[in-house]
Amino acid sequence: MNEYADRLSAAQQLMRAEGVDALCLSVGSDLPYLTGYKAMPLERLTMFVLPAEGEGTMVVPDLEAPRLERKGTPFAVQGWGETDDPIGIVDRLLNGGANLLIGDETWSRFLIELQDANAARSVATASDLMAKMRMVKSPEEIASLRAAAASVDDVVGQLENVRFSGRTERDISRQIIEFTTESGHETMDFWIVASGPNGASPHHEPGDRVIEHGDAVVVDFGGHQNGYASDTTRMFVVGEAPYGFDDAFQVLLRAQIAAVDHVRPGVTAESVDAVARGIISDAGYGDLFIHRTGHGIGMDTHEHPYIVEGNEQVLEPGMAFSVEPGIYTPGEWGMRIEDTVTVTDDGVERLNRTDRVYRIVS
Repeated sequence: MNEYADRLSAAQQLMRAEGVDALCLSVGSDLPYLTGYKAMPLERLTMFVLPAEGEGTMVVPDLEAPRLERKGTPFAVQGWGETDDPIGIVDRLLNGGANLLIGDETWSRFLIELQDANAARSVATASDLMAKMRMVKSPEEIASLRAAAASVDDVVGQLENVRFSGRTERDISRQIIEFTTESGHETMDFWIVASGPNGASPHHEPGDRVIEHGDAVVVDFGGHQNGYASDTTRMFVVGEAPYGFDDAFQVLLRAQIAAVDHVRPGVTAESVDAVARGIISDAGYGDLFIHRTGHGIGMDTHEHPYIVEGNEQVLEPGMAFSVEPGIYTPGEWGMRIEDTVTVTDDGVERLNRTDRVYRIVS
């Protein structure tokens, strides 16, 4: 509870500096980050109201209140019954506050009802303030990310001994889910198995395509372990690589390694993207690298900082993000290499430790 009390105090300090009267958080990861409580995504409103001064209050359905009461909290708890008006309770707690920040994942109906309760209020997204809070991870958070990365690394090792040929993408994805949950993950968030021409679609959903000899297969997966996310991508080739694949992969490998090695305090997020993109473009594949180089990772799989051109965010120790350049040839194959990394005091730590070369499987 001391950690959450410290985070609440830090949030209020930022709010006062930015002239914010109150912060209102509902579903999404900002709420458990600040309070330790994860709201269920229900039609019944849960909203944490944090004024710039004084104690915060969790407005929660009565049937959910016991979950909080068992924990003990550094804030007040206000339950509401089935016939009560939760928006009215929140409105009273705001006590006329004019400048509000609302959690990004708050349901639109609750935002509209809150605005209708007092049209004079100014409402803005809480994402900028919460990004300042969440971008730099504590040592304990980095340890959680490291453990989650180790679990998916173990799965990559197991996949090296799995037969791919003659099986569908969907079948391989089911095996990945099984391996990952057995490795310690509570949830799986995504599992991309993209074979042959499907690899050219970065977010391909595994389907009924049967994997064949000579296919390159993009395997990108992750989930949550002890509240923190994992995300890694490795390449598998069935039997032998298709024409042109190895040459492109060597370029991609150089680009990914160089981008990771570039990470250190004081450089910008966009400069990491530029390193990877420059190597790929110089080799003639620039038009085939169609997405940003990375995204922050923590309690969410995608969060700040984003590793993309135009993001001048200066990297600091404790920031964590993916480095995942890719090359995609429509109708033929795709490839991506992804590691989660964290900025250290004097450089970078790669949390995913498996070899980045492509793996030959049967």
